[in-house]
Order: sequence, then C-alpha cells, then structure tokens
Amino acid sequence: TNEENGHSSLLSIFTLRRRRRRRRSLYEDQTEIHQSYVERKHQFSGIELLIREFSFHQLNANLLWPGTFAFSEWLVQHQSWIDGRRCLELGSGTGALAIFLRKSFNLDITTSDYDDQEIEENIAHNCQANGITPVLPHIKHSWGDPFPTADPDWDLVIASDILLYVKQYPNLIKSLSYLLKSYKPKEDKAVCPVGNDQNRKRMGLPAPAFLMSWRRRIGKEDESLFFSGCEDAGLEVEHIGSRVYCIKLRKNIVTIPQES
Repeated sequence: TNEENGHSSLLSIFTLRRRRRRRRSLYEDQTEIHQSYVERKHQFSGIELLIREFSFHQLNANLLWPGTFAFSEWLVQHQSWIDGRRCLELGSGTGALAIFLRKSFNLDITTSDYDDQEIEENIAHNCQANGITPVLPHIKHSWGDPFPTADPDWDLVIASDILLYVKQYPNLIKSLSYLLKSYKPKEDKAVCPVGNDQNRKRMGLPAPAFLMSWRRRIGKEDESLFFSGCEDAGLEVEHIGSRVYCIKLRKNIVTIPQES
C-alpha cells in the first residue's frame, strides 16, 4: 500500500542517514588519530633531531619547550660535569633531551615521566626515529608514588622546566628526596667533594646530584615554595648560573627508606 511504501521510504532515509553519520564519525575519529601527533625537526647543538610530539596530552607531556634547548646548550658548555655519569631524567616528555645527550655524549641515561603508556611509547618512537636502538630505558613514575627501583643508582638526576604545578611540588620533592637519599653506586665510585665553583670545575658535580633548568616564569612565591620545600626535606639548593640549579644532599643526611 501507499502507506507501507511511505513507511519503507522513511526507514530507508533514516538508515541512510545513520550510515552517513557512522561514516562521518569514523572519518572524524581517523582524522583525530591522524592529527594527534606532529613531527618536527629540531636543531640542537650540532645535531638535528626528528621529534614526534603530541598535539595535545592531558598530562602536559606534549610539546618540546624552549627551555629544553637552553638546558642542552648549558650541558654542552659543561660537558665535563656529566661525562661518565649514570643519569635519570625526570619529566622527559618527548625524550628529546635524553636522546640528544645519548647521541652527543653517549651518556648512560634513563628517561622517566608519568605512569602513562602513551608517553613511554612516544619516547621509544623518537629514539628509533633518531637511530637509538635499543631504545633508552624508561621508568613510568608519577611523583610521590613509591619509586619502582629499590636501590636507585643514578648519580645524576636532571630535569628541565618541570615546576609547572605548585600542587605537585610535595610529590616531586618526595621522589627527588628518595632518589638522592637512597642512592647506591652501581660500582665503587668516589663521591666528588661539594666544594666551591673552582673545585666543581676540576672535580665535577657531587654524586648524587639533581641538575634542574627552570626557564619558564612563575611567581617568585611559587618558585620559592619548591626550593624551601627541598631545604625542609634536608636538601641543599644552589643556583649555579643561567637559571640552572644544583640540588644535593645536605651533609650528615641519614638515608630514609621510602614508604611502601
């Protein structure tokens, strides 16, 4: 009947519209996946790296920030301070700085960032894209959580522009304190004396030590919260130039095991 034919036509129209919506949705999903990354060539000191970055990442591990390049230049100028060190980078993000240090100085370096699979996979991708195989070791660690390594043997911890969220300062200090206070050398290594700047130029940084470059501008009060928090935790903070800070153990610090 005409009524049945009309009803059938309406069903066909609705079915066609649903199919179109599904195809449109699938296309949008594919476009979103395609646009979730962007690959850029970045010039470091004497090296060009191809780095894949997230267009957006909820944990803010997406883009390569200008402070990374400034810190890499500073490290090139102070290469003797990091030669032969066993290094851990906090807040690695794309892994670009660690990749640069491995390619430039063959530095023994481990990356780390939030406990997030996408970050780890992207760092591995960037390692392979720049000829680092096997990829750099990586530790998934959210600051403040128990550290997955019982006996940390990194004598140098580095980070660039990680003081974004004031609420995370206590967690960062907790993780940093554990890494410095629980440090156990992988081999018998003489700990470099702290000394003054001239001694440091001759002997290098103390072991263990945390080198942090902070280029992004935040309020002085917020910035001081982190440094005073480090001092309250038994650490010593020293500005060693060009907005690079060395944070090390205060003398006579007793090792405190991390909470389970």
